[in-house]
Amino acid sequence: MSRGISLHIGLNKVDPDQYGGWDGTLNACEADADDMKAIADSRGFESDILLTSDANADAVLAGIDRAAGELDSGDMFLLTYSGHGGQVPDRGDEGETDGSDETWVAYDREIVDDELYARWARFKPGVRVLVLSDSCHSGTVTRRIDADVPNPVATQESAESHSPRYRAMPRDVMIETYRAHADLYDEIQDKCPHVDEGDVGATVLLISGCRDDQLSLDGFSNGLFTENLLAVWDDGKWDDGAYQQFHEAIRSRMPDEQQPNYSRVGADNEAFEEQGPFTVG
Repeated sequence: MSRGISLHIGLNKVDPDQYGGWDGTLNACEADADDMKAIADSRGFESDILLTSDANADAVLAGIDRAAGELDSGDMFLLTYSGHGGQVPDRGDEGETDGSDETWVAYDREIVDDELYARWARFKPGVRVLVLSDSCHSGTVTRRIDADVPNPVATQESAESHSPRYRAMPRDVMIETYRAHADLYDEIQDKCPHVDEGDVGATVLLISGCRDDQLSLDGFSNGLFTENLLAVWDDGKWDDGAYQQFHEAIRSRMPDEQQPNYSRVGADNEAFEEQGPFTVG
């Protein structure tokens, strides 16, 4: 019998001491994580949740590593993230068109996309991985971003004046955070092993909150992407197809300026992609 493990991450703020005084306040990320955990629980996953101050980088990465170490071929890992997306200068040879590595903004530091991608290679061949990322720069959680991303939240002041807020670290905060912790982020990239897609034996599906060249909106009780995902899922009544159809149904409900992305990295697994969403067995 197949086993499912899930990890749900939601940050309504970050530690301002680590981000130049910026606390990254959002409304709905913890609620997103709670709601996604409820889906996972209903589908038979062994689920865990990390909210705000508990969602530090070490805890997030340890949760992924635990799943990679415990799951075998045919098992499934569900990873959901709701929070800010950020960027640090790219020090590798990935050919990033925007000159940046994209990040998840954890409570105490940014988690660089290189760290996440390297972890997909730790999963055994045949493991199914589904990633849902309700954040800006969200195409990066499975591979690098391939488009220049506009940033209307250029300053902390402009970010705080926009309602609902974008889930994007303001440009001035990005710069200040990197300059203050350059040694840390440079070391992370320098030490992160290079992983080719052929090194990933698992199958990793991503449904992201927006396209690479767009930004994701927060909301009152859920992020815009998660709100529409929950509406389509309809407490488990969804029966209109597999992951691509599920993605298309979510996408069709959303505005042109925020269109969720669907992508796959790692091994081909047609049977996985043709399963109904959140199927463990």
